[in-house]
Amino acid sequence: MSVPADTIAAIATPHGRGGVGMVRISGPAAATICRTLTGRLPPPRQAQLATFRDAGGEAIDHGLCLYFPAPRSFTGEDVVELHGHGGPVVMDLLLARVLALGARQAAPGEFSQRAFLNDKLDLAQAEAVADLIDAASASAARAALRSLDGAFSHTVRALTERLISLRVQIEAGLDFPDEELELDADGALTRAADALARELEALVARAGEGRLLREGLTVVLAGAPNVGKSSLLNALAEREAAIVTAIAGTTRDVLREYLAIDGLPLHLIDTAGLRDSTDPVEQEGVRRARAEIAGADHLLFVTEAGDPPPPPADLLAQAAAVTRVINKIDLTGGVPRREAGAGWTDIHLSARSGAGLDLLRQHLKTTAGYGSGEGLFSARRRHVEALRAAAGATARAAGLLAGGAELAAEELRQAQRALDEITGEFGSDDLLGRIFSTFCIGK
Repeated sequence: MSVPADTIAAIATPHGRGGVGMVRISGPAAATICRTLTGRLPPPRQAQLATFRDAGGEAIDHGLCLYFPAPRSFTGEDVVELHGHGGPVVMDLLLARVLALGARQAAPGEFSQRAFLNDKLDLAQAEAVADLIDAASASAARAALRSLDGAFSHTVRALTERLISLRVQIEAGLDFPDEELELDADGALTRAADALARELEALVARAGEGRLLREGLTVVLAGAPNVGKSSLLNALAEREAAIVTAIAGTTRDVLREYLAIDGLPLHLIDTAGLRDSTDPVEQEGVRRARAEIAGADHLLFVTEAGDPPPPPADLLAQAAAVTRVINKIDLTGGVPRREAGAGWTDIHLSARSGAGLDLLRQHLKTTAGYGSGEGLFSARRRHVEALRAAAGATARAAGLLAGGAELAAEELRQAQRALDEITGEFGSDDLLGRIFSTFCIGK
């Protein structure tokens, strides 16, 4: 993907009314547009009061103008920022004037894409820009900032360098077969490949935890009617998010609540009670409940203390992870506890009194592989998949070195290619286009 030669512009502040709004311009014509619009170009990186004028010389707005000459700008190109009053009409008029002077409306993420193409950011850092904007918790914001500062990229590059060193030694041996030297006579290369594979696996775990910070954990509450699913939702959310009555089948539709457990974003979904019914509305509620279960990271199968039924076999097969929540222990004199079940875990609690809720919260964090969130970096699903592919290929290479150096060399080449996809050293235009299209306009 080559660096575009045109000039782009966009409103870089959120839509709607605000005290301040900003139009960002990037490209070779940015300085010329600024001079035409305001009558002058401010000194680099100094905010200067300016009047933004239309084609007839009438004032559109008064505000501040900043100029960042290439290459010392976010995109690596000439960048101009026009800070005016944040009314939607004012911002639209200002952007329309900039576009009339020769700029093009920027696509979503195009400023970050140009920063990547001009080597101001690698791909993981560029994605961290979007993650920082979208962060839903303080932990997620700190993790995204660490990735933006290069923590994730530096780790990946260090592992890539070790991978390249292994490839050099192996491929050098393949290139000089006349020397008749045993490639890995003392097993040093095999040990090095094994160690690298283990470190990649450890990074997979860290990246998976970072992905949870960004994407959150989707947890579905399911079970028979009137077992306390909505009460549990309210208890975890610490507010009356769902209607609770003694009437079985009160919940008919899917109810979603967003919360965080020690920085771990949690998408909690309450569903209709699972039972056979001739009521078409209730039947639709059950169908939607099963659809949510299929897409969940974790199923909480809620039942009552006394003689709790096991989770149905079809739900066990359908859900990624299952916990049986044995509710209403306050009615039976039970105590909060966590027990291993037959293919699931039991959590005994009372949604009404709150006893055992902390056990459930800790259990969700543990099963998700989530720690405190401190020291993590932001990661995406594609990063985890690339790291997992690199770890697998490196482990296979270690097993092949004793008997087939050519195959081992190919596995290591595939491992390096997977790591290069994370930072953007290797990647198709389609991949880059998909990534940047998810960013907001103006960033």
